[in-house]
Amino acid sequence: MIVTESELREKWRGGAGQLPEYPPGTRFTESALDFLEAHGLEMRCKAREPAPRGPAEPSVSEPAWDKPGDFPVARNGPPPACCECGQPVACKPDHMTQLDALRLAPKTTPRLKFRGQVDSLHALVMLAAACSRRRGKEGAAARLDTLAAFCREIMSAEYHGRPVAKLTLEGKNEDELREISHHPDSAGMRHIVPGPEDDEVLHWLNMVRTRVREVECTALEAMVPRDLGVALNRLSSAVYVLELWFRAGRLD
Repeated sequence: MIVTESELREKWRGGAGQLPEYPPGTRFTESALDFLEAHGLEMRCKAREPAPRGPAEPSVSEPAWDKPGDFPVARNGPPPACCECGQPVACKPDHMTQLDALRLAPKTTPRLKFRGQVDSLHALVMLAAACSRRRGKEGAAARLDTLAAFCREIMSAEYHGRPVAKLTLEGKNEDELREISHHPDSAGMRHIVPGPEDDEVLHWLNMVRTRVREVECTALEAMVPRDLGVALNRLSSAVYVLELWFRAGRLD
């Protein structure tokens, strides 16, 4: 559960109302936390109920990748070698960059083109989140923050040559998000095509979705590991689900 500033204001009503107790694990957007601090308010959480007897349903926890980005990346070990001649390179030439911790490659390498496009996608998602916050759409911004973190997970997995973690959004896994994106009627919604009457945020979401599809095609051209392409396909579904939720008024 994510609580936004607008939700807090609606409950607080300038001091005439009262903030409810929130369930354990509730997350607050940055502006919501600023609101609480500015008004000297404390977050109250309900006590956890005893676990029921018998088999319990698995709890949904925040994935390890859903966190702010950090830089620089620590590098240890021997200097990388040129992937073309196999010789170690003490000083990186301008026309080459790190393919991974052990190899340098020309910047024209298809895999590096894919990496650059994922980096651009991440920047676009962050820009869409900033626009959402500027327009007071904290719910959309918070979900976009999560998708930006998943872009960083894709970049990390590609660089280190490991599998991409599974995408989750609002407690829904990849299969559930894909199902909603293909059959929105199952969640009480209809397929949409953004139009001139729609909020700017919806158009930003749609722009992100189309960009994800382009990067997915680049992944196929670069012949990166299959799970990277699958991760982008699922990310496209997740962005479209955000479009559906936004149009249905379920993000604010």
